[in-house]
Amino acid sequence: MKRKINVLLVIMLLGLVVLSQSLFTVDQRKKAIVFRLGEVVSVKETPGLYWKTPLVDNVRYFDIRTLTVDPEEPERFLTSEKKNVLVDSFVKWRIVDVKQYYVSVAGDEQRARIRLTQTVNDSLRAEFGKRTVNDVISGERDQIMETMREKVDVDARKIGVEVIDVRLKRVDLTPDISEAVFRRMEAERKRVANELRSQGFAEAERIRAEADKDKEIIIAGAYRDAQRKKGEGDAQAASTYAKAFKTDAEFYSFYRSLEAYRQSFKEKTDIMIIDPQSDFFKYLQSSRPQR
Repeated sequence: MKRKINVLLVIMLLGLVVLSQSLFTVDQRKKAIVFRLGEVVSVKETPGLYWKTPLVDNVRYFDIRTLTVDPEEPERFLTSEKKNVLVDSFVKWRIVDVKQYYVSVAGDEQRARIRLTQTVNDSLRAEFGKRTVNDVISGERDQIMETMREKVDVDARKIGVEVIDVRLKRVDLTPDISEAVFRRMEAERKRVANELRSQGFAEAERIRAEADKDKEIIIAGAYRDAQRKKGEGDAQAASTYAKAFKTDAEFYSFYRSLEAYRQSFKEKTDIMIIDPQSDFFKYLQSSRPQR
């Protein structure tokens, strides 16, 4: 009885082993190929639980998530002007045909990356060779990336791969060209600065000349008006003096004598040598008290 139980346990254990070897699962992130004695018998693309022949069939899984090819160093390409540029790019790709992918690159992800990198480099070399530095740096980058994606995708389909996107992260000039461009830009900026400075000097001289001209015109006009006012004042004063002289000639003579005295004896140190009986002192003599 005990022997029968042991045999039953062995059979059950063997059954569990066979069952475990007959089942496999495929999750949503992967696809699987079932091989029988090295030959592909089926491709499992839908997630779920599947059967296989134990000890005869084996299963290989392939990741169908989006992967990235991102070279560590930028590549050097020539433009239509025969100038070198450094290009840093990356590719987004994924497996769409597992069987074709296995047949083309033996399911080796590294081989697929090498194939895609070579295709991208060949396409970039062709696209950059048709464009100038300005085009590849700023002018036509979007067009280049779209063209690249289409070209690389066509070749990638041959190995069961879909190219989702090709991007140019950075397009730079090589150091020697960058230095030459910098010097040319510096010289151009200096030329523009000198031209603007010359224009500024010319404009300043023009404004200064106009200001000087306006100043002279204003001064001349003011002097003219002042002279006219002065002449009018002198004429009015002369007319007033004439009227006063006609009204009282003696008072006018007296007033003019006082003015002469004031101008002649303005300072204490002034000395005048003159005959005291002259007409100059007429009013001084007439102002003496009678004895």
